[in-house]
Amino acid sequence: MDKSDLLKELRRDRTPGAIPRRRGRRIVLALLVLLLLGGAGWLVTARATVPTVRTAVARSAGGEPGAGSVLDASGYVTARRQATVSAKVTGKVIEVLIEEGQVVKEGDVLARLDATEAQAQLSLNQSQLTLARSQVAEIEAMLAQAERDFVRQNDLFARQLVSEQSLDAARAQRDMLRARLASTREQIKVAQESVDVAKVQLDNTVVRAPFAGVVIAKSAQPGEMISPLSAGGGFTRTGIGTIVDMDSLEIQVDVNESFINKVTPAQPVEAMLNAYPEWRIPGEVIAIIPTADRSKATVKVRIAIKSRDRRIVPDMGVRVSFLDRAGLEPAGARRAPAAGVLVPKEAVATTDGKTGTVFVVTSDAAQRRSVTLGAETTAGRLVLGGLREGERVVLSPPESLRDGGAVKLSDRP
Repeated sequence: MDKSDLLKELRRDRTPGAIPRRRGRRIVLALLVLLLLGGAGWLVTARATVPTVRTAVARSAGGEPGAGSVLDASGYVTARRQATVSAKVTGKVIEVLIEEGQVVKEGDVLARLDATEAQAQLSLNQSQLTLARSQVAEIEAMLAQAERDFVRQNDLFARQLVSEQSLDAARAQRDMLRARLASTREQIKVAQESVDVAKVQLDNTVVRAPFAGVVIAKSAQPGEMISPLSAGGGFTRTGIGTIVDMDSLEIQVDVNESFINKVTPAQPVEAMLNAYPEWRIPGEVIAIIPTADRSKATVKVRIAIKSRDRRIVPDMGVRVSFLDRAGLEPAGARRAPAAGVLVPKEAVATTDGKTGTVFVVTSDAAQRRSVTLGAETTAGRLVLGGLREGERVVLSPPESLRDGGAVKLSDRP
């Protein structure tokens, strides 16, 4: 293209009608831009006004732990009968006969200590007892002779054949042997008691189970020194092992003092172990300890476990639901599944005592729904009608939420 062609392109079209056509195209383009900008702004504004909500799924009320409870509390499984078994005497361990998890009976041998010294002491005391008994036989023979001598001297003195001095000497010999015999017999009693004590000391070198239970800890090994008293320094053990009576297991929970009025003796409970959350264990309140912990503002409650099982072990974490007496079934009856579903309390806007409103999320939209309400429990609010299991409800609905309005689900539960 040459310069003349370029100049022609730069010339303005002066023909009639050319200017109005260019102006019309500009106006159309400007209107299109405004429409595009308006649509984009509307989309941004609409997206910004969609509320972000948290939701929860409606659960079936039947089989939900704590659905009929009036109070929930947490605690631990404890053993009322637990002992760290030690020897009564200080000595060196020569044999340990227990292992963790072993079941023992009352009186079973758990360990043995070195009994050399105790056995020697017993042998010495038995020898002293034998010696005392042999001395008694000798003294008894001498006393019998002295009794005969005294009788003879007394007859001779009566016939004035011996002096009174000879009679007194015979009497003194007899009385001395009588006293010696009595003393020796007392020595026999002392020797017998010494033998008994030595036998007890020897028996103390054998450590036995004080009651039936399960060994949960083994604390000593052969060759170690053990003592009923702590010797310090970590060189002397104070126990052979720890035994727990599994039949004495119970639950202890700390109840906030503001709610202790909801707990009564013999009140039925349901316990759920942290290790087995789906397993409901029946129980009963044993006692409310009549003192409060001022640092925690709690009161300790003891609970009996009615269902014994090997899975229940000491120090397990447990959650306890205190049940309402009014809704209890007869003993041994199976609990019928509760009608309706459970939802969190913050999902229900109460209209009156029996009806309420919830927002159900379907396809990113919230649908307002009227529901029939049941009892309010620690597990949530019971909904008897208007809601099905598995439907997702909005928690704490915002005031701007309307029926059919779009919602955005929060990532936070």
